[in-house]
Amino acid sequence: MPVSVVILAAGQGKRMASDLPKVLQPLAGRPLLAYVVATARALEPAAIHVVHGHGAERVRTAIPGPDIRWVLQSEQRGTGHALAQAMPGVPDDHTVLVLYGDVPMLRAATLGNLVSRAGSKSLALLSAVLPDPADYGRVIRDTAGCVERVVEQKDANHKELAVAEINTGVLAAPAARLRGWLAALKTDNAQGEYYLTDCIAAAVRDGCAVEAIIAEAAAEVLGVNDKLQLAEVEAAHRRARATELMLVGVTVVDPARLDVRGEVSCGRDVVLDINVILIGKVKLGDRVKIGAGCVLRDCEIGADTEVLAHCVMEGVVTGARCVVGPFARMRPGTRLADAVHIGNFVELKNSEIGAGSKANHLSYVGDTTMGSKVNVGAGTVVCNYDGVNKYRTEIGDGAFIGSGTMLVAPVSVGRDATIGAGSTITKPAPPGKLTLERGRQQTIANWKRPEKKPT
Repeated sequence: MPVSVVILAAGQGKRMASDLPKVLQPLAGRPLLAYVVATARALEPAAIHVVHGHGAERVRTAIPGPDIRWVLQSEQRGTGHALAQAMPGVPDDHTVLVLYGDVPMLRAATLGNLVSRAGSKSLALLSAVLPDPADYGRVIRDTAGCVERVVEQKDANHKELAVAEINTGVLAAPAARLRGWLAALKTDNAQGEYYLTDCIAAAVRDGCAVEAIIAEAAAEVLGVNDKLQLAEVEAAHRRARATELMLVGVTVVDPARLDVRGEVSCGRDVVLDINVILIGKVKLGDRVKIGAGCVLRDCEIGADTEVLAHCVMEGVVTGARCVVGPFARMRPGTRLADAVHIGNFVELKNSEIGAGSKANHLSYVGDTTMGSKVNVGAGTVVCNYDGVNKYRTEIGDGAFIGSGTMLVAPVSVGRDATIGAGSTITKPAPPGKLTLERGRQQTIANWKRPEKKPT
């Protein structure tokens, strides 16, 4: 049967104490709802319906895609009411898979298995066994172990509260029969709402086969209602992503202190030290080492390169055998050839650095094309911006830039040229020559340093 996914995402999330809609709260830098939509897309369903309400325009803007059918629930009257808003757009011959915008960790494999258990005369729901099932509805089974009903926490009696198997709310059911069960829902419960969970008992009464499939990992079904639960899901997400990397051979010094916030691919024998954050698309070559406290966004790091502690790199591509840091900042458009050394407190932006070149200390290089085997002395600044326009600097192979040099762009330094320390270069420096610019040193014989007057 074709599958229509319905994602319930209309809640305000009052316990978040935030102006941001609950489903847009960030998990590893992305909205909670983005994870659910991505997982739904992985199933290749016939349609994806998102029921939204609080902050509707912000939610639609944050989660783009022509494949999403947005359904407005203007009045929140429970999960059953929310699902009913989407049902007019679902054909009777579809299987409806119900997901939640605040349950981001579910895997496509888990949902695929759930959908496979549902049919025209069968309903499958996802359950879990939790050590502390507080706040969750309980799955009630008969003496033979068959599902009878689901009872919400606030409506459960003492015996029912002792049940450890909880209902996640995620289910797959035939659309035609689900439509009828939803139409018969009543609000005679502790919250005065239309409970989707009441459809389980209705299905049993109608002779529909109901199967509760217990999730393999409790972390998959964690929902987010407040900032504490958000932090718990964040920790579970960190662990899951670190586990993925370790299973393909990456050495993760401390899985609890690695943040993966995007798509990461790694070669062999990669090492990630503590408090590393990887954002966007990051590719790490064989034997790359990333030091403690580094942040990499949309970077490609060549084989045998070592990024020392506390570097920040964005939009950077490096060759092989480079050494970067510690405390280096590399901004978008930076390209390093092989065996480049970029040292402590050096900043690069929109620059190409040739093979074997070095800038080891306290320098800024922006909008520069640098040849191979160039040495940039400490305190060098490429003055690339005049307050309105940015200009490029060209530095030839083998050039030596003395410490404390200002290169005022647009300017060029020839092949094998040497720039004397403390120079301000505003005109082309010819190849193979020493170029320097310094004022005459003077000593003022009768000068006295100002002194503070005694108080």
